[in-house]
Amino acid sequence: MKGIILIGGCVMGKKKYLAEISNFRELVKRYEEYGDNIAFKFKKDGNLEEITYKKFVEDIKKVAEKVISSDVKRVAVIGNNRYEWCTTYLGVTTAGRVIIPLDKALTDKEIEKLLKRSNADAIVYDEKYQNAVDEAIAEGCNIKYKICMDNIEKEGVLKYAKMLEDGENIIKSGKAKYNDVELKENEMYIMLFTSGTTNEPKAVMLSQENICKNVSNYQYNFLIYQTDTLLSFLPIHHTFECSITFLYGTFCGATIAFCEGLRYIANNLKEFKVSVFVAVPLVLETMAKKIQKAISDSGKKSLIDKMTKISHALLKCKIDVRKRLFKPVLKQFDEYLRVVLYGAAPMDKVTIEWYNDLGIELIQGYGLTESSPVLTAESSDRKRAGSIGIPLKNVEIKIDNPDKDGVGEILGKGPNIMLGYYENEEATKKALTNGWLHTGDYGYIDEDGFIFVTGRKSDVIVLRNGKNIYPQELEFLINKLPYVEESLVYSRDKSKTDTLLCAKIVYNKDNIVEHFGEKTEKEYNKLVWEDIKNINKDLPTFKHIKEIILTDEPLEKTTTQKVKRYVELKKLEKTRK
Repeated sequence: MKGIILIGGCVMGKKKYLAEISNFRELVKRYEEYGDNIAFKFKKDGNLEEITYKKFVEDIKKVAEKVISSDVKRVAVIGNNRYEWCTTYLGVTTAGRVIIPLDKALTDKEIEKLLKRSNADAIVYDEKYQNAVDEAIAEGCNIKYKICMDNIEKEGVLKYAKMLEDGENIIKSGKAKYNDVELKENEMYIMLFTSGTTNEPKAVMLSQENICKNVSNYQYNFLIYQTDTLLSFLPIHHTFECSITFLYGTFCGATIAFCEGLRYIANNLKEFKVSVFVAVPLVLETMAKKIQKAISDSGKKSLIDKMTKISHALLKCKIDVRKRLFKPVLKQFDEYLRVVLYGAAPMDKVTIEWYNDLGIELIQGYGLTESSPVLTAESSDRKRAGSIGIPLKNVEIKIDNPDKDGVGEILGKGPNIMLGYYENEEATKKALTNGWLHTGDYGYIDEDGFIFVTGRKSDVIVLRNGKNIYPQELEFLINKLPYVEESLVYSRDKSKTDTLLCAKIVYNKDNIVEHFGEKTEKEYNKLVWEDIKNINKDLPTFKHIKEIILTDEPLEKTTTQKVKRYVELKKLEKTRK
């Protein structure tokens, strides 16, 4: 299907859809319909707290009034996933100002750098960033207002609670200006810095329409209901978590539960009775490996395999007994869990099928910060394991300059495509061509219109014989080994005529001992190499791994668990010098 353009518009049967929105004021207006429904729940000092939609709307407007009266233009926000972060995001944008979500994993120097680049004149933050904010101001950042989300006493710092109080007083005084604000189309209201898998993060300029049109169109691929509860644990500054969990979840009137931390995911899934789980592949793959190991250790693997075969046979007759058949396994998750939405990186087809075998529905989405973020997604009635689904409604997808196998760069077009990169016209011109966004990902479209990603354009290894190698394909195979946590496939030149494929393999200490027994590092290396040779047997010669590096040190990643390939490759270069 070379050169084909897919135009999105997936509709799931005769479903009742919500009215679409074009800006955040229309979103807040929706919240008023949900009234006393619970919008957020979280633990504070060991106690469960709940916030209604009614209170959420009131607090958004208080923040907006304070922002308007303070005459700030751009507000940065940094901190954990929490209620105050959400009210800040919508309070600032509905006030007609620019919000700048910052990565909570940034160093103090990086925070300072991005505050300067963004020209932020106010910042809302968790208490732990106080020193970073003070240092940034000392180094010349133009921050007029410092608002701390926590209850601290410090000169020059406005407490978040005081900001709400000030906003409330403005409303009571009759001087409110919220209803006078006019939002402009095609103007930047959200500035997002890319996640940092390249050396210099770019500042993506998004309009409210970019994000709201995207959020509105999720409903045609996957529905969330007012009775649903979503667990928010991925970094909320990232557009994937922000748009799917926070904005789409509240657009549908669902409840957002804030996770207490990565190690509490399993407990929080059960405790908050989570029905919709938004995750990244690394988290799902790690959970799958742990459960598969527990099954193997209990001696029930053969039983589970037999039950899976029975389940497959029954499904062919349209009889679904997976939830009952695998109930003991499903208890490892949460009995209320009905669907897992995932994205931000590709996931191994085998892992996808394993979850589906248990009766847990997985729906994958694909996109970039530059596309607000979703370009394509699966739906309950249109999915294919390993694919990234089909274009979202009002989104067009095409494969640019496909090769003989139909593989080329994935391009996207639609109302969700960014305005451009802030103060970087050169990068904008490279990314956008006549409205088409160059994703930087290679992929193809199959005969049924499903889109598949083969790898990042920048990651493709081109051998001297002209053959292309997509590292992720080989990494998936290596990561299936029971003791492997993650891997990185790369190349090095052996000579002017020979290129070697290599793999840096990160192992789990406990699992490698359990698998091979107590051995020396040299012995482990030899045993792992035997497993790699077995993988090579099923691959064409040009894809064979020729060298390995074994380590127990995790690969460096972004906050959405994408490997920082450029950082790892630089490390490898240094070790060879």
